[in-house]
Amino acid sequence: MFSGYEWTPGATVVGCCVKEGVVLAAEKRVSYGFYMISKAGKKVFKINDRMGMACAGLIADMQAIARTLAAEARLYEIEHGRLMPIRAAAKLLSVILFNRRTQPYITETLIGGIDDTGSHLYILDPIGALIEDKYAAVGSGGAIAIAVLENGYKEDLSIKEAEKLCINAVISAIKRDAISGDGVDVLVISRQGCIEKSYSIREVI
Repeated sequence: MFSGYEWTPGATVVGCCVKEGVVLAAEKRVSYGFYMISKAGKKVFKINDRMGMACAGLIADMQAIARTLAAEARLYEIEHGRLMPIRAAAKLLSVILFNRRTQPYITETLIGGIDDTGSHLYILDPIGALIEDKYAAVGSGGAIAIAVLENGYKEDLSIKEAEKLCINAVISAIKRDAISGDGVDVLVISRQGCIEKSYSIREVI
């Protein structure tokens, strides 16, 4: 008998929004059902100097929507002479995903960043439903990671504290979700720009 777990890709992706900016983090394991395809998958993407996204799902679909959004954000910047607002980017991605609803991108997506109105974090499902929140976790390890975020999140956290919280949430999921693992990629977004970091499993456990 067919089971969706035979092919569903696993992942743990988290995001945290604080006054200073947004942190996105994801583990590195790429799986296809019960098979591990790679230990160095990239699920966190820089869109521009104030915005990034992170996804759980099929790697090809993640890369496709990341490239599309980065191109649209750059076009907006050229046409308007300023960076695209985070909400505008999230709404645009929502439309892109909804237009593919009959053949959807298999991704759960977090998009976050900082603009003139402050820092923002949005969650999107494969067909474009859009929710703004202060923190979120998606993917097969999301149920474990969200408990860590719930316990540790405060709106007055510093960006460094938010980064540590996100890493701890991903690590908790790695320890308990067999299809998440092999290290953590982090994107720290503030008014100073985007900083990409990568940690091996030995560095964080």
